[in-house]
Amino acid sequence: MPYASAPPVVSSIASPSDADAFRALNEEWISQLFTLEEADRAVLGDPFGRIVDPGGDVLLAREPGSGTVVGCVALLAHPDAVFELAKMAVTPGAQGRGIGRLLVAAAIGRAGELGAARLFLGTNSKLAPAVHLYEDAGFVRITRDRLPVADYYARAEILMELG
Repeated sequence: MPYASAPPVVSSIASPSDADAFRALNEEWISQLFTLEEADRAVLGDPFGRIVDPGGDVLLAREPGSGTVVGCVALLAHPDAVFELAKMAVTPGAQGRGIGRLLVAAAIGRAGELGAARLFLGTNSKLAPAVHLYEDAGFVRITRDRLPVADYYARAEILMELG
């Protein structure tokens, strides 16, 4: 029986190579399932300027030892202590190991550290495992009129906030 691998280590984005990994992970899944929107390109092309500097964070899951990035999630800061959980991805080869669950839990904790009064996200029914993951973490579905931002992604047909 093989030994279970150690869980990935989650830490904040810290370098240009981290930014490259964040962009590559997200471009892959978004391009496969949807259309990469201009808003995606802007955020993915400059995570320090678009996410970190305005008060958010990007968390990366790295394999212990090698440091290889196998997953990521972003926390985007909005006015009034509102944060958005966004751009979550796990490499196909690392899926099924609980990395998504680890990233969501880390993001919820980090949002609290950043002073979040509200945490929301948008997803799509094509991403059924992610929807279940968010529900398990305590997110509840909301209607578009409860969304705390305007001009949200067209592909986000399921909107949720942490209950």
